[in-house]
Amino acid sequence: MNLRKLLSKDNIFLDLKSNTKEEIIEEIIDRLVASGKIKDRNAALKAILERERKMSTGMENGIALPHGKNNSVDKLITAIAVKKEGVDFDSIDKKPAKIFVLTLSPLNRTGPHIQFLAETSKLLRDSETREKVLSAKTPKEIIRLFNE
Repeated sequence: MNLRKLLSKDNIFLDLKSNTKEEIIEEIIDRLVASGKIKDRNAALKAILERERKMSTGMENGIALPHGKNNSVDKLITAIAVKKEGVDFDSIDKKPAKIFVLTLSPLNRTGPHIQFLAETSKLLRDSETREKVLSAKTPKEIIRLFNE
């Protein structure tokens, strides 16, 4: 999967303001709606929150991978977002999440969604990569990091 094609300055947010899991998801969705990447805000939000209710997507090492499937998008869309202070995301290791990788894909497509989550997880397993994400000042730095 070519991460370069999925990432742009329109879907990398290094300055999240929200302070709860639901607010973080909502803020990311709202920014994707504003950039024209999501057609139906409420449907997209519902899909991600329903998935989150089934099982938290808070992983380990400060990473959360909220995702869902809904026809508010025509193809896989993603966002990478950062909240340096961290937010309780019901993570596996009980630590706050600081790096959020949100994905939304159409109901009829499974491959790209799973492949993107797997590749992103693999990249973010490395503590040095996580530190670079957290210290990035511009979306361009994130794009370069995910395409090395």
